[in-house]
Amino acid sequence: MSTRELNWKTVPKPVASTLTGRFVRLEKLDPVRHSDDLWEALQGASADPVFWDFLPYGPFNDRELFDIWLDGYAISDDPLGFCAVDLATGTAEGILSLMSIFPAHGRLEIGHVAFGAPMQRTPRGTEAVYLLAKLAFELGYRRVEWKCDNANLRSRRAAERYGFTPEGVFHQHMVVKGRNRDTAYFAIMDEQWPMIESGFEIWLSETNQTASGQVKTLPECRKPTLVPG
Repeated sequence: MSTRELNWKTVPKPVASTLTGRFVRLEKLDPVRHSDDLWEALQGASADPVFWDFLPYGPFNDRELFDIWLDGYAISDDPLGFCAVDLATGTAEGILSLMSIFPAHGRLEIGHVAFGAPMQRTPRGTEAVYLLAKLAFELGYRRVEWKCDNANLRSRRAAERYGFTPEGVFHQHMVVKGRNRDTAYFAIMDEQWPMIESGFEIWLSETNQTASGQVKTLPECRKPTLVPG
């Protein structure tokens, strides 16, 4: 057992404070301010119907049911819901959460990720995940997890792109919407975070996210720079 583990003390439980990046702002989920935008993003004409397949709730074809669900989500502290707002337009485009929060053990999960189609595959989506991971490690958490249905190829690819390490599959973990779910586990440890954080910052920078698009991919930005000798 390492000295770090012997000296371990519990860490604070996160609260849904406002986190502002270059492209997106994360706010505490507020149905009064966010429900109209989120309804359009998640259920409107441009919504991505596929992500509902892998969430334990939705789709919500009835606005009243959507609002009831959002009200319950907003008052929960685990999952702790954040709303992602596009800084350029002020429009709420998605939701994500810190969840499975165990301050005594220093671990939590980024989950319940529901981004509207306009937010997917954009710097806003990547930055939203980065801001939550950064918050967790700044609070002193040792481990940030990402879990998804093993059949959800998009989520598995996203986890590895963000820098989460695959840890295996928990077979027959749950029954979701009448189907078996094998859960894929991914994680970032605190000792890995400095390199991963640097990669996010390089990828999100003005020199990499230019008017004509990205220069380097996120995995490329995590690779150490070799200095000619």
